[in-house]
Amino acid sequence: MNLLRPRIWRLGIKSLLLHPMRSLLTVLGIFIGVASVVWLLAIGEGISREAQRQISELGATNIILRSVLPPDDSVNESNFYVEYGIRRSDVAALTGITTIKNAVRIRETRREAHYGAVTLASHLVACTPEYAEIMHLQLARGRFISDVDVQQRANVCVLAAEASDLFFSTEDPMGKVIRIRELPYVVIGVMQPRTPTAGIGGSISAQDFAKDVYIPLTTFWQRIGDRVLFVQSGQRTGEEVELSQITFQLESSDQVLATADAIRRTMQKLHTEKDYAVVVPLELLEQAKTTRLMFMVFMGMIAAVTLVVGGIGIMNIMLATVTERTREIGIRRALGAKRKDITRQFLAETIVLSAIGGVAGIAGGLTCPVMMGWLRQILQLWVPEAMNNLPDAIRNVTPVIVSWSIPLAFAISVAVGIFFGLYPATRAARMDPIEALRRE
Repeated sequence: MNLLRPRIWRLGIKSLLLHPMRSLLTVLGIFIGVASVVWLLAIGEGISREAQRQISELGATNIILRSVLPPDDSVNESNFYVEYGIRRSDVAALTGITTIKNAVRIRETRREAHYGAVTLASHLVACTPEYAEIMHLQLARGRFISDVDVQQRANVCVLAAEASDLFFSTEDPMGKVIRIRELPYVVIGVMQPRTPTAGIGGSISAQDFAKDVYIPLTTFWQRIGDRVLFVQSGQRTGEEVELSQITFQLESSDQVLATADAIRRTMQKLHTEKDYAVVVPLELLEQAKTTRLMFMVFMGMIAAVTLVVGGIGIMNIMLATVTERTREIGIRRALGAKRKDITRQFLAETIVLSAIGGVAGIAGGLTCPVMMGWLRQILQLWVPEAMNNLPDAIRNVTPVIVSWSIPLAFAISVAVGIFFGLYPATRAARMDPIEALRRE
């Protein structure tokens, strides 16, 4: 009797249908294991792709230099304002590096903005026209800051979508005047909604673009200056920062690593304190890819444990089946069946169980994106605070079915069935037919 013959499979299915509940519970173990493989790999791929997307948006040919408050700095009576970070004089020295094509300067802080009775704790971003391109911002109406605005230190501003809705829920924002520190700024544009970004690396914090207000960099320097005072819970603190960030744009990704080293060496000469951080998206992207592989291997191992548990369930059921069918085995051996025929018969039954469980598990795994959407809605309804505290990359993760996980999960399920079914099948084949016939 050969495993490829249809008759052996018909007999196997017929034997399993004699105990439908037992067979169903055995299939359930394999179903859970296979579905876990597809689900966990899909969730891991979704989180990984989101992280890589956010890093890619920083630009593979960009290098980001950020101002960072040194951990040992503190405000004292003799120096109320903490002075740290990138200086304007640094720009001239850094742009002397020949591989740098452009340097986009940014100054950002928190400021209250007012329009009528509405007050908004805005994220004030002082920038140049290139900022919209490097941050992938799209205009909804009007225009963004221009070179002329920067040259003339114009008192104009561009609003993020949510900020515009909060200020002008029933009005046309174009041409209206908002006030920041009692100084007027004319609205010249409104941006389209932008997805928040999660924190990347040790020096790139999470950024929510919803309440951004963009003004020309030179206007910020003239009207607000480098010193900014913060009042919170009755406490007053201040900082003196000339530039919050510089994004260096290069011609080719091949020049990134060498240029990043040159920037680090230059900054070490210009700054006695480590009040800056160099972030290289290309390096972060490579790290994210390595982390993705490690994460998927870890997820796969967890799912493999579930499959092993399902395999042990198959072994237990088949051992019990061998005991129940001892007399049947004796009769078949007495009628001329060989040991290999008995082995193939029981092995076919375990393969049928694992194959059915594998197919059902794959079908269940393919529902991952839909089920995750429902689960997210339920959790948001039941535990909104816990959901809001989760990182954006996890809270908004969209599972991505990994194509190779489907054949892999099915192959593993069949392999588990064969591996854990081999011992019961061999045990059945080795029974003494005379002793087997004596069983009642």
